[in-house]
Amino acid sequence: MSNATAEKACIPPTPSVDLSGEAGWLPFDAPSLVGESLRFVSGEPDGNRFRVRYYRDEEKHLHARIWFGPETGGPPGHAHGGAVSAVMDEALGLAAWAAGYPIVVGNLNVSFRAMLPLEKVVTLESRVVSAQGRKIMVHGRLFCGETIYAEGECLCITIPGR
Repeated sequence: MSNATAEKACIPPTPSVDLSGEAGWLPFDAPSLVGESLRFVSGEPDGNRFRVRYYRDEEKHLHARIWFGPETGGPPGHAHGGAVSAVMDEALGLAAWAAGYPIVVGNLNVSFRAMLPLEKVVTLESRVVSAQGRKIMVHGRLFCGETIYAEGECLCITIPGR
């Protein structure tokens, strides 16, 4: 057996993860909107870091189902705060794009409410709460059932000429 084959034999198979949306949610093709810029968080749909699937509801608000894999670990058995923040950055910025605002994130504030266990599927819901000039404010929360893991506020700035 070659070294590469031996190494592959030691890697556990990637688990199957159900990222289905709720009734009334429509799948949202985020890469077609913003291109390959989503590589960092949602670029490996079968990887061991993040798995993300985006949806929009009847009111056009953006939702995501997210799995935090073992490579997002921080405190033992739980997701790293930076991993949670990265998801918030991508999803809240994408919510602004999905609402028709080509933006960059100017400021992101994340409030951590509970430790997020690894290999858990959670929901992120987001909505644009205001648009004044070039400033777009987006809020979101990451939760499962009654447990809120994080809440975020994102000040986005529209890109001139887009």
